[in-house]
Amino acid sequence: MLAFCLVGGGFIGPLHAANIAAHPRARLAWVVDLDVGAAEKLASTHGARASTSLDEALADPEVGAAMICTPPRTHADIIERAARAGKAVFCEKPVDLDIARVDACATTLAATAVPFFVAFNRRFDPTHRALHDAIRAGEIGRPEMLVLSSRDPEISPPDYVAAMPYGIFYDTMIHDFDMVRWLLADEPVGIFARTACMLDAKQNPHRDPDTAMVVLTMAGGALVHVNSSFRAVYGYDQRIEAFGEKGMLISCNRQPTTLERYDSSGIRRDPLLRFFVERYAESYARELDEFIAAVEERRTPPIGLDDGRRALQIAEAAVASAKSGKAVAVPS
Repeated sequence: MLAFCLVGGGFIGPLHAANIAAHPRARLAWVVDLDVGAAEKLASTHGARASTSLDEALADPEVGAAMICTPPRTHADIIERAARAGKAVFCEKPVDLDIARVDACATTLAATAVPFFVAFNRRFDPTHRALHDAIRAGEIGRPEMLVLSSRDPEISPPDYVAAMPYGIFYDTMIHDFDMVRWLLADEPVGIFARTACMLDAKQNPHRDPDTAMVVLTMAGGALVHVNSSFRAVYGYDQRIEAFGEKGMLISCNRQPTTLERYDSSGIRRDPLLRFFVERYAESYARELDEFIAAVEERRTPPIGLDDGRRALQIAEAAVASAKSGKAVAVPS
């Protein structure tokens, strides 16, 4: 069984810890967090050891992989330390918020040759995967337009927002930027982005963008529109529409059931799933299974550092466009 050291016991850490514990070929060995209480609470749930010291956990010879669930600005340092310790690395997105640090990680990963995986989990959603496969099979011919709606039901806590300005691009749309590349097997060459603060000062005290629209021009000629908001009062809104010369494909929202109720008051359906934990539960489990299989089979994981780097480049270009009010080129 592949033994994991999970770094970061908050936010998405418990989700990944539960998936590791439930996997038949993995176990959670360590939980590392600067908050000893958080580490102990999560570790005790799954029979793991807790520590505030990453070095202590990485020194354990039974640990084969490190899973990084800490804030983005800490990722690069942990990646390098885990790689130098000879551990396979599973890293939540983004790899970092600085291209130079990502490139430094590339040097370390090349020198250590450990498996490295960036957790763009949406690639593993069954319906998104079916959309991808249908495009590849030529069902809509040449893709001409791609529209991605990615709307959250709420904004992140103020301290999280303050630590990552323009997080709507770096932390939210970065998923969509990866999906664009994956779905179209193409790279963007230009981007135009606009942002707004639609939430009030109580909801968004830092006045960081909570609403954004982006138009991407792809090298192959397709046009892409991505829209995002932190106020989808009706639930977690995740839709993708691919339009091509021969037709259209749509990956729709998920609901608990597809039951429709008809009575004198009208027609009622289940509301959308609440947030990413519920909406993408299956994809999180599938990405972990793929990472474990890649480590076991000694093959390169399907989403690597270059994928993380490219998504970050697009996010940086989006920020530059939003700040300038002009379209900008996306570095190749």
